[in-house]
Amino acid sequence: MDYLKESKEGKNVHLEHLEDNILNGGVSGAREAIEFLRSLRNMLAGHTGSKMNVTTKWDGAPAIFAGTNPENGKFFVGTKSVFAKNAKLNYTDEDIDENHPGEGLNQKLKLALAFLPKLGIKGVLQGDMMFSKGDIKKETISGEEYIIFQPNTIVYAVPVKSKLAQTMLAAQIGVVFHTSYSGKTLETMKASYNIDIGHLKPTKDVWFRDASFTDASGSVTFTEEETAAITTILSNAGRIFNTIPALTLNRIAASDVFLTQIKTFNNTKVREGKKIADTRIHTQELINYVEAKLNKEILAAKKEDTKQKRIKEKNEVMRFYRSNALYLKTIFDLMNLIVDAKLMIIRKLETIKSIGTFVRTEDGFRITAPEGFVAVDHLGKALKLVDRLEFSRQNFNAQKAWDK
Repeated sequence: MDYLKESKEGKNVHLEHLEDNILNGGVSGAREAIEFLRSLRNMLAGHTGSKMNVTTKWDGAPAIFAGTNPENGKFFVGTKSVFAKNAKLNYTDEDIDENHPGEGLNQKLKLALAFLPKLGIKGVLQGDMMFSKGDIKKETISGEEYIIFQPNTIVYAVPVKSKLAQTMLAAQIGVVFHTSYSGKTLETMKASYNIDIGHLKPTKDVWFRDASFTDASGSVTFTEEETAAITTILSNAGRIFNTIPALTLNRIAASDVFLTQIKTFNNTKVREGKKIADTRIHTQELINYVEAKLNKEILAAKKEDTKQKRIKEKNEVMRFYRSNALYLKTIFDLMNLIVDAKLMIIRKLETIKSIGTFVRTEDGFRITAPEGFVAVDHLGKALKLVDRLEFSRQNFNAQKAWDK
């Protein structure tokens, strides 16, 4: 879930977590993560010169792409496979039956193909489908009547008597758009996260919005104490960053082997809902994890030359980990500080919500925060701001609508 990232071709395949930018980008990635947080701090401290945009991360499914293929002028819909080598572009219902025979996705794509052309989309838009006709139910939560829909883990709730609820009930589908694409061919299209949907034509059949975060009340602002606290965290992050050799950071970023091993191991902790509390122990556990995995691959080798090749590869990998153990610990220290600052920002942004968000429990519903946010800098670079431990716990433990 967390490894996919924007491809070299500029497509928004999946956004990376802010702290993982340290691993993905080496020295420049670490510097970028710190600068993102500084800009967000400045924005939340009320500094108008902060060049940072924040969007809400909606927990929708499936991902939907819609627009005009610039190569033939035809309108299409699709999933992330529209940018695959063998692109699955759906111009007709027959295309959808051939490319996506699964009943649930099939029907949602057909609704998208029927109604999204009414919006007059220019170029190509990417978004998350939040609901289709029949997905919306009525539910009483804590004595209040809501309409609810649950595209994935989070249950979205809107007061039943509100104008928003009536608009949603009248619609055939609901979509939150978050990325636009432009270019002369699908292959060369570039993504933009600073999306403008002002040109879209309203229609009762489609409830749509962008993912922009609006602080309507003006209350999402750091206090002086909060600003001082996050500034201290970021100062410590900068100090630690300067103690890590550039060679170590950049070698991890340049190696698919090291990147995959470290991120996979880190994600085992995320799935368990465990924070990296002791970075020294975490580093040793990582080294043990990698060695055990490589030993297993050696034992699985059936040919002697394959076995010897894997032994040689293992020795090289383990030499890197053991000789850089102290620096790996420091990298995890830096990642922890980045997470601490990120969570301060998330907690503040969560105080403003336009739509109620809940998770299902065995005996009803529990209020939860949105999935997270996306920070976009002035160059269009975007990174996720997600409380991974909380959302992962919800994702694994929450009752799904289809579990009922």
